[in-house]
Amino acid sequence: MTSCTPRVAWLNLLRRLHFYIGLFVGPFIFIAALSGTLYVATPQLENVLYSDALYGVSSGTRQPLAEQIAVAEQVTGGYLRLHAVRPGLADNATTRVMFADPQLGVSENRAIFIDPVTLQVKGDMTVYGTSGILPLRQWIDYFHRSLLLGNAGRLYSELAASWMWVAALGGIALWFFTRPKRRINNAVQNHRRLHVVLGWSLLAGMLLFSATGLTWSQWAGGNVNSLRAAFGWMTPQVNTQLDGAAMASDPHAEHHLHPAGMKMPEMALNLVQFDEVLQVARQAGIAASKLEIRPPRSMDQAWTVTEIDRGWPTQVDAVAINGSTLAVVDHTRFADFPLMAKLTRWGVDFHMGVLFGLANQLLLILFGAALCVMIVVGYRLWWIRRPAGAAVNPAATLLSSWQSLSRTGRFSTLVIALLLGIMLPVMGGSLLLFILIDALRWKRAVQRSASAQA
Repeated sequence: MTSCTPRVAWLNLLRRLHFYIGLFVGPFIFIAALSGTLYVATPQLENVLYSDALYGVSSGTRQPLAEQIAVAEQVTGGYLRLHAVRPGLADNATTRVMFADPQLGVSENRAIFIDPVTLQVKGDMTVYGTSGILPLRQWIDYFHRSLLLGNAGRLYSELAASWMWVAALGGIALWFFTRPKRRINNAVQNHRRLHVVLGWSLLAGMLLFSATGLTWSQWAGGNVNSLRAAFGWMTPQVNTQLDGAAMASDPHAEHHLHPAGMKMPEMALNLVQFDEVLQVARQAGIAASKLEIRPPRSMDQAWTVTEIDRGWPTQVDAVAINGSTLAVVDHTRFADFPLMAKLTRWGVDFHMGVLFGLANQLLLILFGAALCVMIVVGYRLWWIRRPAGAAVNPAATLLSSWQSLSRTGRFSTLVIALLLGIMLPVMGGSLLLFILIDALRWKRAVQRSASAQA
């Protein structure tokens, strides 16, 4: 093994790791950046495509929610459970009456769009998630998240989010320790300069998108939520229990099922209560024009009215209301959220391009396009600098670079790798794959070197 200084050993290790991330993970980051850019660029297009469903008449007296919901139930035949209602309170917006359809996927609902003035049915389509995105952006979102491959495909986006921050910080560190002392104009240096400039410009965004992307991930997401819970950073959730039982702060609480064999009593809904509950919520300070009313699923639960305006200023207050007494039994206010919960909310909304409206969209479109260019430039730089096959150096592998570190260096990197692998399982699994490929490459290079010396 060729001896080298500690500084050179660390640079060799960092260089090989950055190379592997770029070579193997770069395509997935590229796809995530491109599809994410399409997602944030299409809200206006979606509004045009589905304008008939989204907008009704611009003037007139709004009919009670009870009558609007009754019309929607006639469309569905009354066989689907009423999941939530989003009243059309702003301008000429239609009311969304959303039903839980067992034929749809997780977080999907069938929405009947009702003109609140004329009671005309304006649309009937699937909506997704809290943001209520429509079919066009649903397709883009599914592609962005899982390449349309279901849960198995979610590994790709988690892989990209797990490694992007490492690639960003590692690239900056490499530039800092290896930047040329004088300006050199050639193909390699010009590409490297552009790659570095883009890296510095996009650094904050890459760190933010890695962090927020991991909160949605399939495997690391659970660990992130456990960490947030341990530090008290979870988003407060309105308590819907009417028996006084405490409810844990769980952002996914609505997806939890009752224990097997335990059947909760069915809740017969009085549609008039939607109007009554909305009035009580208004009196309690729920002032946003974008809100969602959810009826209880069982006798021991309260109604909820939640603000869903994720723009700036953020309006996500919520109240729980006893349907029998119309008393407010719980109230969560965004102003009272812990700082980390607020930062998480803002980070996720910025990631989705809704926090600052059009300015947010334009910034993310620019970011996504620049990130794609940076990745392409990185591949171009590697292609220009690629060594000939016979010139592969056994010392230029990840394993050999790691073995060149001091004993303390090897131990510390091993501990860090283990901790990150536990916290970010997809990163850990892919790192093992990198090492396997690297070991095979090292073995082949050593055999070539031995044959050449024979």
